[in-house]
Amino acid sequence: MSKRKKKKPEDPKVHSDLKGFKMEIDPFGEISSSFPIDKINEFLNKNVEDKKLKDREDLDDIKRGSDEEE
Repeated sequence: MSKRKKKKPEDPKVHSDLKGFKMEIDPFGEISSSFPIDKINEFLNKNVEDKKLKDREDLDDIKRGSDEEE
């Protein structure tokens, strides 16, 4: 019988802003993350279009406002 080589778990390909991001769920269902939730939300606000907000007239103002806060 041939022995199977164990594959090393590869890190997933992620956006450069999220390098080192790890998310785990413990046996109790609690989610732990290597990044603070505020940083994750900031990234999502910049890079993901919200389907529910796409028809709002003030969406551009909201996005610009979050950029100015930095």
